[in-house]
Amino acid sequence: MDIIRAGSRPSGKGPADWFTGTVRIDPLFNSFDPARVQGALVTFEPGARTAWHTHPLGQTLVVTAGLGRVQREGGPIEEIRPGDTVWFAPGERHWHGAAQATAMTHIAIQEVQDGRAVDWAEHVTDADYGA
Repeated sequence: MDIIRAGSRPSGKGPADWFTGTVRIDPLFNSFDPARVQGALVTFEPGARTAWHTHPLGQTLVVTAGLGRVQREGGPIEEIRPGDTVWFAPGERHWHGAAQATAMTHIAIQEVQDGRAVDWAEHVTDADYGA
């Protein structure tokens, strides 16, 4: 058994290569062999969002606070609220982030395959975001 104490891991800033705007990432758990699941609490300030990306084994988001937006490639922008759960299928190109005027926090859960959990692509433009 391993207990990871609250506050024992530092918060991190979402890297500019992968995010637009101010994003804080608080690691929750990493996989322990042979498991491969990992999770983080991610907070997006108003207007902040991920770049387009995919996950080799999919991703689950659990919205915990605020108002957010998600979009899969070719689909409409959808609003997400606390209590909503979002599933992106393996390889499904998508982005997620906060609404224009409201921050949003979610738990992001994904699995690692061959040493990676995500494949990043280009940034979501303001026009695509709906700004």
